[in-house]
Amino acid sequence: MSDLHTFHIPVMGTAFTADTPLKVSQYGINSVISIMDDVLLERLRKFYSHENNLEYTEIKKNTKDYRADRITSYLNLVNDITLQKFNSIVNSVSENFEEITKYFEMLPEGSKIKNEFLDFTSANFSFTDLSNWLKENMSLGSIDVNIMTKVDKKNYFKNEELPAEYNDAHAALRGYAKSNLTSSVIFSAGMNPRLYGYIASFDDFFPDSNGFIKKKIVLKVSDFRSAIIQGKFLAKKGLWVSEYRIESGLNCGGHAFATDGYLMGPILAEFRDKKIQLIEDTHLVYKEALEKQKKYIPNQPLNIKITAQGGVGTAKEHDFLIKHYNLDSVGWGTPFLLVPEVTTVDQETMIKLQKAKESDLYLSKISPLGVPFNHLRNTSAQNERIEKIKKGKPGSPCPRRYLALGNEYGSQGVCTASRLYQKNKIKENKITENILEKTCLCVGLAAASIINNNIDVNKESKSVSICPGPNMAYYDKLLSLSQMTSFIYNDVKNIVREDRPNLFLKELGLYTEYLKDKVLEHNDNWGRKSEKYLSNFICNIEEGTEYYQKLFKEFETTFSNIKVNVTNELTNYLNNIKKISNQIENLIEKNQK
Repeated sequence: MSDLHTFHIPVMGTAFTADTPLKVSQYGINSVISIMDDVLLERLRKFYSHENNLEYTEIKKNTKDYRADRITSYLNLVNDITLQKFNSIVNSVSENFEEITKYFEMLPEGSKIKNEFLDFTSANFSFTDLSNWLKENMSLGSIDVNIMTKVDKKNYFKNEELPAEYNDAHAALRGYAKSNLTSSVIFSAGMNPRLYGYIASFDDFFPDSNGFIKKKIVLKVSDFRSAIIQGKFLAKKGLWVSEYRIESGLNCGGHAFATDGYLMGPILAEFRDKKIQLIEDTHLVYKEALEKQKKYIPNQPLNIKITAQGGVGTAKEHDFLIKHYNLDSVGWGTPFLLVPEVTTVDQETMIKLQKAKESDLYLSKISPLGVPFNHLRNTSAQNERIEKIKKGKPGSPCPRRYLALGNEYGSQGVCTASRLYQKNKIKENKITENILEKTCLCVGLAAASIINNNIDVNKESKSVSICPGPNMAYYDKLLSLSQMTSFIYNDVKNIVREDRPNLFLKELGLYTEYLKDKVLEHNDNWGRKSEKYLSNFICNIEEGTEYYQKLFKEFETTFSNIKVNVTNELTNYLNNIKKISNQIENLIEKNQK
């Protein structure tokens, strides 16, 4: 399976891309399903089984391994339906010629296979010959999955605690490993050593005699140091990381895992410059581990892909990232929320996304994980939460319990967004605005799929939470898949706001504001790590800004259309950073007395 496109569609929430592969894989586009919510996946399996006249038998919660079984069954269904669609296209060319043409029209200009198709169809040809050619040259987009490593709650069966392999993330991994997919699992949210060790239990993650790995490992990382630490950790288990996916710490959707001031440009440059080192260092460890396990050892070091995502929004930015940093692919997430052909967003929320401005998109504290979460103001879930507080009944019933990770009010875990947790805090007179802000993401991020597919969920809330990145402020039109791919590759006019800032400058601005908030936090609660944290942060952001000054000067022709804005914005950011630096110095001096 080769990658024909230079973009991929990242995971978004639990529902927004849960069925995206069914819509785009037949066009050779890679996309990602979250497999954390087995309840949603089971409901979707029922829906798509009926829609495609396939037999459906419910997987109930009466077995120890129902979670993994549900995930396996849904992934197999998605894979089977996608393959059926694809085979139908290549085997019935005359009936599907319009779809075939769409497939190739969406490929980037200069694509070898696209040019060959145009040459083939511009001459006299038979549908039989074309069908044979398509079978040799067309390929499906990869149906990848995402696992949040820290969402690994313990589970119980008949009130008895189950072994660690039944924990949520472990069961999700097993569900993927048992599926018939040939694709990748993307691990996000940081390192989970026990979960990483569990990967080695499944043969599909090891190379066969041809060096082929059926199920590949992708790590979402924030910097090079993290990549090499995690890469070597897995290599010691005989596991190869096939891709490192760098995501902007703040200029992204969903949970925002901010760095200590490290900016995306310098991070990408380090991966580009040290990629060979990364391959060689991990290969030595990998080879030794495979030898000990008496497994097949590839003759040559396996390849590593470097990809990135977070805040990209024009063809020029896309092209620059690919060429300057030697990336294999760039993720486009948030803009696809306005492409109904691709993602699942309910109509009410879609209208709010179209109207959203910068002030409507904010870094919230609503996540029970305690990690900053990019959110849209005035969602139906947010309004429901406020109404519950007004009625004196804050919190959620917590039907899913995926984020019930604390043990403060129960040995089997409790979520900070739950009614149980918030009710207890009220009794203890410890309720705060920060606690009341917590929102049930398990139900909220799945609700759009329930609404759009008219799925009966009895009395469960249908209020929607959604997690676009800041980039959403610059888009206001619903687009087709063809329009979106054309925009990604060709910078079609009138799709993105003309005053949209460059992705690097946007991220720099977000980090500057984030640092201001951190200075205030540490000022109010100075600790022994405050000086080191703030000093490192300001140093990193200063170095990053200097990097951008050199970058934009070196490529002033590439960025000629925004040259004046770049110069002015960088000057303003430097002035702001100097002011923050002075504040930090004063704080340190004050707390050393």
